[in-house]
Amino acid sequence: MLHLVAFLLHCLPLAMGHYDICKSWVTTDEGPSWEFYACQPKAMQMKDYVTVRVDPPGITCGDPPERFCTHENPYLCSDECDASTPDLAHPPKLMFDKEDEGLTTYWQSVTWSRYPEPLLANITLSWNKSIELTDDVVVTFEYGRPTIMMLEKSLDNGRTWHPYQYYADDCMEAFGMPARRVRDLSTTSANRVICTEEYSRWVGSKKEKNVRLEVRDRFAIFAGQDLRNMDNLYTRLESAKGLKDFFTVTDLRMRLLRPALGGTYVQRENLYKYFYAISNIEVTGRCKCNLHANLCSFKEGSLQCECEHNTTGQDCGKCKKNFRTRSWRAGSYLPLPNGSPNACAAAGSAFGNCECYGHSNRCSYIDFLNVVTCVSCKHNTRGQHCQHCRLGFYRNGSAELDDENVCIECNCNQIGSMHDRCNETGYCECREGATGPKCDDCLPNYYWRQGCFPNVCDEELLICQNGGTCYQNQRCICPDGYKGVLCEQSKCDSDKACNSASSKYLSLTTFLFSALVLQLGCLVDF
Repeated sequence: MLHLVAFLLHCLPLAMGHYDICKSWVTTDEGPSWEFYACQPKAMQMKDYVTVRVDPPGITCGDPPERFCTHENPYLCSDECDASTPDLAHPPKLMFDKEDEGLTTYWQSVTWSRYPEPLLANITLSWNKSIELTDDVVVTFEYGRPTIMMLEKSLDNGRTWHPYQYYADDCMEAFGMPARRVRDLSTTSANRVICTEEYSRWVGSKKEKNVRLEVRDRFAIFAGQDLRNMDNLYTRLESAKGLKDFFTVTDLRMRLLRPALGGTYVQRENLYKYFYAISNIEVTGRCKCNLHANLCSFKEGSLQCECEHNTTGQDCGKCKKNFRTRSWRAGSYLPLPNGSPNACAAAGSAFGNCECYGHSNRCSYIDFLNVVTCVSCKHNTRGQHCQHCRLGFYRNGSAELDDENVCIECNCNQIGSMHDRCNETGYCECREGATGPKCDDCLPNYYWRQGCFPNVCDEELLICQNGGTCYQNQRCICPDGYKGVLCEQSKCDSDKACNSASSKYLSLTTFLFSALVLQLGCLVDF
């Protein structure tokens, strides 16, 4: 259990969701719209997609069959390598196979039987695709790690090679370089090529087998030992010259220059114990898509970025046809946390010049943040890239972001609605009793009269009292001596009698006057 917890903590920083989406459908009070971001694929085991080549020809043991022994039993040379027998063969593919529990399989070279000629071997890993390393490269050697080797990298599919790291039991003697440790490098030297002695000294074949290219330790220079401050790392990858390219490769090549010696000098009388054997190579990384894709698929024998932002190519390294108004640019990690997509744009659109989806002809560029902000957005749009709708407008779901009609006016009824804004579907927020998309209709039991008012004499809810009569289901006509919305109040004082004739006359007059007013009101409404 403790080993599992340690493994999860080890992988957590590299599994965190940084730049893992290219776009998002965002819904706000102003309406829905696409937001575009810099994006990159998740890290994965790159050895599953690698092509391996071992040279010179004939360096792999077994053809012809050959005996070999180990440093632990240097004079018991009964082991055999035979390419024609599956159980005794050690081909290059065994550096990447899935080993059964308790059974270690490995590639093995010929023995050093040609002494004093050096025993040299090159192992080249090719992806035919730019990848970015996200964790240590780990090579596991059986029967002892080399006393001298070097790791090289290529950025152009093997046409040119550059040193990546040197390994020796004595760096000054082997390469004329002082020994260094990656964890002692500074922020200004994080991409320095060093020679290390940590993985070449003889400590016994069963104790230490791994040789590393310490990617995590270089990340830690910026992100801290626990790799929690990834934002600082991404900022440095964007701003420090050459740092991003340091972790980018298309090919890796191990040059094995001297095998394990067993802690002693070369013993000429028994050269069958000197050879190379590699059981596993771990390479963790992601497809390099220039921050224009979050998916990478294995198609037609090679890895391919599934490009966004109107880009195309194996690495999303160019603009699509008809989207080449300006020069292609890689996406940027800045500004944090979502970066800049630097998308390609269609010819003839203002977006091609200032990333405004054709809604602005002017923009402002903030150099130190690498941010483009549109100025004076048109067509009722707003936002950094004119990608949102102004207040009082909502997103036209059937229109693209660069359409002039992308934003539709809400047209909320000024009396029936709370304000002139609507939601992403165009519905306004209605006052009490009002309904409809624009709040220009009334709910049941309400009537419209410069707004929605409750029906005061609805037979199911409110009944005229004291003999009152409901007129057009809108108001009560009260009998003599009563008043109020429901005729619930008496006009006469409790200690005085009302003049009945006068009351009848007034009641008739009131009725006729009220009817006239209502008729006039209907004419006005009509």
